Amino acid sequence: MSAPPPPRGATRFARIRARLEAAQPTGGWQAHLYEFLLFGFKQGWACLFGGLMVALLLATHFFYPADAWLARYDFLTLCALVIQIAMLAFRLETISEAKVILAFHVVGTVMEIFKTAHGSWIYPEPSVLRIGGVPLFSGFMYASVGSYIARVWRIFDFRFDGYPPRWTTYALALAIYTNFFSHHWLPDIRILLFAATGMLFWRTRIWFTPFRKPRWMPLLFGWLLVALFIWLAENVGTFSHAWLYPGMREGWAPVSPQKLGAWYLLMIISFVLVSIVQRTDRIANRGSQPRAAAPTG
Repeated sequence: MSAPPPPRGATRFARIRARLEAAQPTGGWQAHLYEFLLFGFKQGWACLFGGLMVALLLATHFFYPADAWLARYDFLTLCALVIQIAMLAFRLETISEAKVILAFHVVGTVMEIFKTAHGSWIYPEPSVLRIGGVPLFSGFMYASVGSYIARVWRIFDFRFDGYPPRWTTYALALAIYTNFFSHHWLPDIRILLFAATGMLFWRTRIWFTPFRKPRWMPLLFGWLLVALFIWLAENVGTFSHAWLYPGMREGWAPVSPQKLGAWYLLMIISFVLVSIVQRTDRIANRGSQPRAAAPTG
């Protein structure tokens, strides 16, 4: 089965993707290797926003002039804004997706303002474009997570088995977000939130199509993999002094693995927000296997 041709007016990525999916690798290990490499290419393209932001954090840490008239944080904010505009201009994101990503940007910024006010972490450098102790580029870091989920959902044509009723996922996301604030005064219910997540999604399979054949994994495990990569990116962020946790002023240290749990829960909020504009009722393995979607940006 050959991949469908890209739609008229498709982006350059869509045309490249169509050519790659039209390839006819020989069988055996060569076919598996080709599928693995194509999977990596698509994943890399899906996390374009986040990858560019992480690259900017490192580049400005090593090369941005300390005496520049424009503060490093403000430079990062302007760069992030340009990236977001370019994503829309080159049709790498849809307007509907951008609206949800904007919502996640706001959600992340509000949490940043609260957390920095309570000393959870700090932004040690000066800037003009900020709200309280939070430079505005930080909201784009959260937005890059939403951007990745929206793009990977579309590129791999996500389908689901056993997805819980939407209202339950909305309630879970709201409870997770509330706990990020309330645990400063009330008992931390993180364990209960993990338990609720397991109860809701333990049967959920996510189907994705890296090449021709649909593959699946437990959705809970997929979230863990993404949270792990976000945790690695956070280590890059603290290494570049974009933000620091208490105890890092005297020298950098790896971010505690316990933060994986926080990122896992934040992943659920992001996933649920993106699901607002994506279908979760597309059942993958009832009657017929899912077909690869027509390539888009």
